[in-house]
Amino acid sequence: MTDNTASDTEEATDRTTIRSGRDFEQEYRLDAEAAGEFLVELGTQLQEDDELTMTTDEWELPFEFGEPATLEIDYEGVDEPELEIELELPGRTDDPAPGIK
Repeated sequence: MTDNTASDTEEATDRTTIRSGRDFEQEYRLDAEAAGEFLVELGTQLQEDDELTMTTDEWELPFEFGEPATLEIDYEGVDEPELEIELELPGRTDDPAPGIK
């Protein structure tokens, strides 16, 4: 039996972690099945926790989200029909409310 713990840890540390204070954008062209699998995994994380982590071999993006999420559906039916679905999650802040005296 082989212990993969060390190699898994080394792979994880080779990733760039995307943190606050940095802009990041990545676009993927996927088939519908792969996009659906991604959306199911995303939905599961959204339902189970208030933190979301996306990873590839090159990067990791941890994100603590707040409420409310904004869902936008945009359908353009002229010429070549296109459906765009956009989800915006606000970042969570742990700022305390001001006191009242």
